[in-house]
Amino acid sequence: MKDVSIYFQSLRSDYPILENSLGESIIRHDENGFPEIKSNSIAIFDIPEYRNSTISYSATKNSFRTFLNELYQGENWSRDIYDLGTIMPGGKIEDTYFALSQVVSELVKHDVIPVLIGGGQDLTLSCYKGFETLERMINICALDSQFDIGDPNELISANGYVSHLLMQRPCYLFNYSTIGIQRPFVKKNDFELFEKLYFDVCRLGEFNADFRTAEPHLRNADVLSIDFGSIKSSETDLNYYKNPNGFYAEQVCQLSKYAGISDKMSCFGIFNVDPLQNETSASLIAQMIWYFLDGVSQRVGDFPIGSKKAYTKFHVQAEDVADELVFYKSNKSERWWLEVKYTSVENNLYERHCMVPCDKQDYENALSNVIPDLWWKTLQKLS
Repeated sequence: MKDVSIYFQSLRSDYPILENSLGESIIRHDENGFPEIKSNSIAIFDIPEYRNSTISYSATKNSFRTFLNELYQGENWSRDIYDLGTIMPGGKIEDTYFALSQVVSELVKHDVIPVLIGGGQDLTLSCYKGFETLERMINICALDSQFDIGDPNELISANGYVSHLLMQRPCYLFNYSTIGIQRPFVKKNDFELFEKLYFDVCRLGEFNADFRTAEPHLRNADVLSIDFGSIKSSETDLNYYKNPNGFYAEQVCQLSKYAGISDKMSCFGIFNVDPLQNETSASLIAQMIWYFLDGVSQRVGDFPIGSKKAYTKFHVQAEDVADELVFYKSNKSERWWLEVKYTSVENNLYERHCMVPCDKQDYENALSNVIPDLWWKTLQKLS
């Protein structure tokens, strides 16, 4: 692994550590030096870059670490967990973007999952750029109350970065999904654009009616970008966040665990975090990280690439589809996937996207000749 220590400021060593706590097992970058990072591990760090957001700050507390250190490990946590410290903002914001992309690239390349606390949500673009060196199509999922599309002709911002994602050339973004959309915050044109791009949308009302609708979107993603402002302000800080509706604290923790369980999820970020973090916000961030870590510990390696011997295969002949629909159910986790058949000289590039996460309800709907939207959308993107 290339040396990424040059991008980090070390941690102070006076964090209170409880006996047998998570804090006791975390390997830190402190005055003793930068740790040697092993593969198949998790690296936590923060990056207080707010220059392209609406958040103003003069200092950061990062008190989430105090609360994280006080928690206890779950069962069967076997991966090393590092705290690399802080990526300090560069002289220009482009310097910060570059540093983050380099760090994400090196970590992901060596099977280390970055867990980062921002900073404006425009840092999601830097996370994406960290995957460019892998030269593979990726999916991004956002927990957000709005689409954050913005104008590609204007400067990137925390509330307008998706258009800049779409303008990358070559573009390795295959799918972008958003969970928690609140219709009053979204322009009609933005909805129409997402439909034209065959992106996935799960409204807050749909999620509240059945939280399981979000799981396939998270299982399909490589990067999760969480807007901390999408959480109900009464759950975080009424003096700082002004959204009366949004996710409840227990919901965002459940979503964090879903993300951790996904074999594809390779980068986890929480953005638009109040730099001064009151105790409620800091504690919730710590618990979101904990649930993500707990989810990672429960991965079973059942993403269906290669041999399908460990899956039960179901064939459905729908009236409006020439070829039969093929579903797979994992014998390990009982999770479902839908195969989208696609043959091309570029098939290797899209192989990871021909098996689309779904749920049992999609299979049952197909039996009633209701074609899952995810099948149609994926087919259109592959074509």
